[in-house]
Amino acid sequence: MTHILQARPLTALAFARYGTVVEAPAGTGVAINAGTTERFELVADLQLAAAGGRATLALFRSQARRFPQPLRELERHALGSQTFIPLGQHRFVLVVAPADGTPAAAVLEAFMTDGTQGAVLAPGTWHHSLLAVEGGDFAVIERVAMSVDCDRCELDRPVAVSLAD
Repeated sequence: MTHILQARPLTALAFARYGTVVEAPAGTGVAINAGTTERFELVADLQLAAAGGRATLALFRSQARRFPQPLRELERHALGSQTFIPLGQHRFVLVVAPADGTPAAAVLEAFMTDGTQGAVLAPGTWHHSLLAVEGGDFAVIERVAMSVDCDRCELDRPVAVSLAD
């Protein structure tokens, strides 16, 4: 029997155990560029330098997925974070599980961005690959090194993620 996973809205509080939500903050930032720009520090350390790693900025051009979307496996990057930021108004779904152990279908959570939010997945967080609701471009910041940092696991039963009505 397929486990149905309902995507809920992405909020900083609900997502905190898996990483950081990237969104325009309320309030004022630090004035720079002769007062024409405000700077906001969003994430102090992306944790990308472990075991000789370095940061890379990539562009992912993603096709829209059909929902409900079947899920078969998850992946994680134990040595560094992975950041997804839409370039434009592109919603996407984050399917995640805690870093400890091998994830089971019952512990998965799904979050849908509002199209302006991005996310930083904490090192070790199990997650599904990018699930774009609308196709488009995404800036991705991640760790690269001589050896690939990507573990994969198959889910213990079929899962399908669906969007809220």
